[in-house]
Amino acid sequence: MDGVVAGAGVSVLIAAHRAHGTIVRAVESLMAQSWGAWEAVIASDDGTDYRATLLAAGLDDPRLVFTGTGRIGAGAPAARNAALRASRLPLVAPLDADDRFAPDRLALLAPLAARHGAAADNVAVVRDSDGRPLSTLFPETGGTGWLDADAFLRTSVPMFPVVRRDLDPLWEEDVTFCDDVVFNVRVLDRAGRMALVRRPLYEYRQREGSITFSADSGDRAERCYRHVLARLEGDGLGIADPGLRARFAAAIAAKRALNAAFEEAFRAGRCANFQEFLALRPQPAAEGVV
Repeated sequence: MDGVVAGAGVSVLIAAHRAHGTIVRAVESLMAQSWGAWEAVIASDDGTDYRATLLAAGLDDPRLVFTGTGRIGAGAPAARNAALRASRLPLVAPLDADDRFAPDRLALLAPLAARHGAAADNVAVVRDSDGRPLSTLFPETGGTGWLDADAFLRTSVPMFPVVRRDLDPLWEEDVTFCDDVVFNVRVLDRAGRMALVRRPLYEYRQREGSITFSADSGDRAERCYRHVLARLEGDGLGIADPGLRARFAAAIAAKRALNAAFEEAFRAGRCANFQEFLALRPQPAAEGVV
């Protein structure tokens, strides 16, 4: 491993809104990383002090950085951008305040992201109340490969890549529900493809009280999709490739149909949230993943 890659540090961006009950778990997963070249930038979006919460749990480390949006409820994209502005390392990676990393996640993804611009991994969806596994983003085949934009657009589980800072990884602050989808498409527009580790190294927790558990989550998703389509027709969301913009718009149509099916299942009481709905469906093959 060359020296530049070996020393590539990762700024982990944590948007924190009413997250005092979960943020200790998220930060503990960083403390357990085998890759020590990281900082965690925690952006408060509720006007509260997360340093005190972590200190009370015995978590005190010079790699912990604290900032805020200066607002209350500005949204996860605004909080991640605030954290990005306060960060300083060459790679960036989002971590939701109620999720966690596997201990070797950064060790596996950081060198790949430093070399290729971006690197992603499989994602394990876990029910927070009892730790029950619900699904994974891709079938667990192991090994590494590549993920292109078309393969990504067929996914329905959030992805949280490690991204090189020079790809200008900003979140669109007016896209507050499916912001991760827009962010990842923008990264793929710039990078071309992402290196992919097929092991599930990110634990995406489905927690009661979160946005995805809310009764209006389907309506929120539909409003997001309409807004994204309007932006694509307008400024293109900063996506340079016109072909990718068109394919993104087509993928939104498929996601809207899936969302309508989820709404029907939710009203019938067959699932509590979107990820539980997906777990009831056959897992798709990882087409386009090489």
